[in-house]
Amino acid sequence: MNTLHSLSHSQFISGPVLRRSALGLAIAGALGLSGPVAAQSDEEELMLEEVVVTAQRREQTLQEVPMAISAFSGEQLRDLQADNLDSIQGAVPNLNLVQGRGSNSSVNVFIRGVGQPDALQSFDPAVGIYLDDVYMSRIQGAMFKLYDIERIEVLRGPQGTLYGKNTPGGAIRLITRTPGDEFEAAANITVGDYDRAQASAYLSGPVSEDLSLGLSVLHDQRDGFVTDPLTGEKYNDEYTTVARVKGAWQASDNVEVVFSADYTKEDVALTLGRAEAPLVSVDLALGTVVRFVPSSDEYNFETSTDMGGLGGQRTDHWGGNVTVNWAINDGLDFKSITAYRDLQADNYVDIDATTLQLGNVFVGIDQDQFSQEFQLLGDSGGSVTWVAGAYYLNENVPSHQEAYADDFLLFGGVPISFLRTIDDDLETTSYAAFAQIDWAFAQNWNLGLGIRYTDEEKTYARTTSTFSNILGNADPAFAFVDSDSWDAWTPTLTLDWAATDNVHFYGRLAEGFKSGGFNGRANSAADVSTFDPETVWTAELGAKTTSDDGRFLANFAVFQSEYEDFQARVSVGDGIDFRFPVLNAAELDITGAEVEIAWLPIDPLQLTTQIGWLDSEYGGEGFSGADGIADEPAFSPEWTARFGAIWTVDLSGGAAIRIGADANYRDAMQLSVENSPVLNEGDYWLANGFVSWVSADDHWTVTAGIKNATDEVYKVEGQDFRSVGNIQTAYYGDPRTWTLSLDYRY
Repeated sequence: MNTLHSLSHSQFISGPVLRRSALGLAIAGALGLSGPVAAQSDEEELMLEEVVVTAQRREQTLQEVPMAISAFSGEQLRDLQADNLDSIQGAVPNLNLVQGRGSNSSVNVFIRGVGQPDALQSFDPAVGIYLDDVYMSRIQGAMFKLYDIERIEVLRGPQGTLYGKNTPGGAIRLITRTPGDEFEAAANITVGDYDRAQASAYLSGPVSEDLSLGLSVLHDQRDGFVTDPLTGEKYNDEYTTVARVKGAWQASDNVEVVFSADYTKEDVALTLGRAEAPLVSVDLALGTVVRFVPSSDEYNFETSTDMGGLGGQRTDHWGGNVTVNWAINDGLDFKSITAYRDLQADNYVDIDATTLQLGNVFVGIDQDQFSQEFQLLGDSGGSVTWVAGAYYLNENVPSHQEAYADDFLLFGGVPISFLRTIDDDLETTSYAAFAQIDWAFAQNWNLGLGIRYTDEEKTYARTTSTFSNILGNADPAFAFVDSDSWDAWTPTLTLDWAATDNVHFYGRLAEGFKSGGFNGRANSAADVSTFDPETVWTAELGAKTTSDDGRFLANFAVFQSEYEDFQARVSVGDGIDFRFPVLNAAELDITGAEVEIAWLPIDPLQLTTQIGWLDSEYGGEGFSGADGIADEPAFSPEWTARFGAIWTVDLSGGAAIRIGADANYRDAMQLSVENSPVLNEGDYWLANGFVSWVSADDHWTVTAGIKNATDEVYKVEGQDFRSVGNIQTAYYGDPRTWTLSLDYRY
């Protein structure tokens, strides 16, 4: 296709604004379009441009990859008004991705009903998050700012062969911009309500014949969404600074070295939720005493806390990686990815979210990880492609925790001071070897076979000390050290058939596993336990279709998953005797379907739709929580849907106006593993929109945007510690916000 603009690989990934007349037609990537962006021929016929992804460790168009993938370019992320990683939630079928409970820098992510039900750092994620092919071991620090991103790929379903452990739900890949041999510059200033102020800049280009460098910086701040009516203090705010340097060095004719280093610093107030159930204390003389009854009125983003003066949440997250690409010959490439990351987080959390001291905690972690991956990639010349590799990871996660609960135990109405301190350390060493081969065994038919072997060892040490002014001082009250190891084979089988140039069918059978571990909430010998890995087998059938004129794209997938040994942390007991055991609690049977559509019905209009359906239920004998049978798996809404549109109006002189809107629907879902009646959310809609003016030379853009236009009040997360004071706390999505931004790109 001869395009009006000469589109390089990096250009059509990032979806440049194209315009009619001398500059083409002004349609960029649609709001959250999980696939191609618009391109135009010399005859001014718009088509959906193919997007290139590297989900299978090599470049392929999105329509060629035999699995369900959603992809977003940098332009599409801007149209989504995407500031943080959780901004993509509504644009991916069967994805639940929100800010983690009580933490500004953590994520809670479930894909197709598979995720991490406990936020503690001793539990592994079930959806892998990768930054430039470097695996992030913890959900803490994973709420990345999306300011310097070439594209995001969301791989749905088990990715155990090419991505390894802790990907039974899928993988999310963030690929940052790599500097090229041409000068580029960009800058942004954004203001908004809640005293929002953001500034960012990007600069890249060649510094010598063989070396290119890029530098990007961002600072984002705003006041908190939550107000303490007793003090006027603001919480759930933003104060983040990010910097990244990335370089590409052509060491020789066949060796390229890409290196990068990034740093994120966050310093914010508490992240507050809302108490949803009556809170109680245990009076050793009088019995259970009700201390707090939540308001029955609709939540108005007001919460009082007794922790305002203690401190907030501070995160320092940095890392670096070096990728060496060596083209050994025309059919064989070698890749090495070496990375180190360090995360320090000091978080105060008011779990009970009231002025009572029932669940006040401090969690400080100092995590570091080193990883090394080697890959050999082969191509026979068309009929056979393959990749083989080896992977090593060493991670250390020491932490210090403090739990204050002076209002939990009383004696004749007099509070008994209570402090529990915890020091623990988790070390993980993981080795893996993997291989995948794709064979075009007949015309239009391709068979893929893959296998990965993973061997992992963990050592966990924990010391718990309890201090009380009546019960005495036990120091240490409890301590243990344990270690264990697990290994797993995770295969993948794919078969795809190109019925025509525009219609591809595929079948995929894959297994993923989430590593075993130790109960990071064990405070007595009764709770010392090693839980087994989770495994997920998924069978998926799909079709990827594009119309002959290139103006309509529809991708479909149906799947069936068998989820074994679901790891659940439950809350058991009441009064003084409370426990938090971790169980391989149940099997899950998960069935679902997904549709993603992009359509150019007329030249100025681009429409997109993403719909997900999920039927997730416990199999076998079900799952027994603290209060009996939990009937519904958490974070698994039956329906998710999004409908988006962008309309482009050409102005005199070559400028353009772009008007975008989208509506997101999320069905009712449980926010706790144990199905707490107050920790669930009914179905709701969210509406967003923007208006942009784009200059004739594409250099300047002015955008006014609004998110959650109807000011919907909705829950996204929950803390269920009902055995301690009946704590059941919900966290809410953002209220209505508006922004005004100015962008310059050269």
